[in-house]
Amino acid sequence: MSELIIPIWVIASVFLVVALTYASVGLGGGSSYAALMVVFGFSTISIPSLSLLLNLIVTTVSCFNFIRRGHLRLDLITPFIVLSLPMAWLGGAMQVPEEVFKLLMSLSLLLVLVRIYAWKNTAISYRFSREQAILIALLTGAGLGFLAGVIGIGGGIFLIPMILLLGLGTMQQAAACGVVFVWLNSLIGLISRSQYNFVDFSPYLPLIVAVLVGGTIGSLIGSSKVDPRLLEKVLGLIIAVAVLLLLRSLLFS
Repeated sequence: MSELIIPIWVIASVFLVVALTYASVGLGGGSSYAALMVVFGFSTISIPSLSLLLNLIVTTVSCFNFIRRGHLRLDLITPFIVLSLPMAWLGGAMQVPEEVFKLLMSLSLLLVLVRIYAWKNTAISYRFSREQAILIALLTGAGLGFLAGVIGIGGGIFLIPMILLLGLGTMQQAAACGVVFVWLNSLIGLISRSQYNFVDFSPYLPLIVAVLVGGTIGSLIGSSKVDPRLLEKVLGLIIAVAVLLLLRSLLFS
């Protein structure tokens, strides 16, 4: 905890707002938690496990609500999780060097920035065949599951537009698939990391309580009055700062 640049309760207040807003639109916010932890000076050892735990907490209530309302389609989510779950376990079991972690985190956050600022919509003219869509879903799930285990990013920010891109479901169905996908991969990745890369969460209890409160309130709200795209662009600035800090530490370490 001595590495943090500001008090833990201030960070908890920020995380509460992030969790509330993301949960209100059915997302976990893992990429934002990870970026914020980089900016606030968390150790690279604690970031993946803590990010997975926070993802798991925020998406738990959302999973229940989406399933209860009948938005989850098993035939839609299955191709994505077939390979993602074993890959999340594999990623969580890996003990990657700090430089490799920073590189993977930098590349992942750069992709998040591309998703936020360059990916304007998911409409394409080409229609994939069912076989092509399933193959893309399998590969996408494998990649996102691995990242979840290694660096703690759940992947919902990529998965939801991917489902829409492939024309596999409606926005509500995509959101349901995304939140359950993040929950499952966060759970598997966290279990794996607890066995191979154990982190004591007790010093981070204020953050856990903050996202629990924020995620619960956000899920009860059900829909946010804040434009999700506006939120993404604001948090994108934080992610950009995190990328710069990671790249600087890689180049000048």
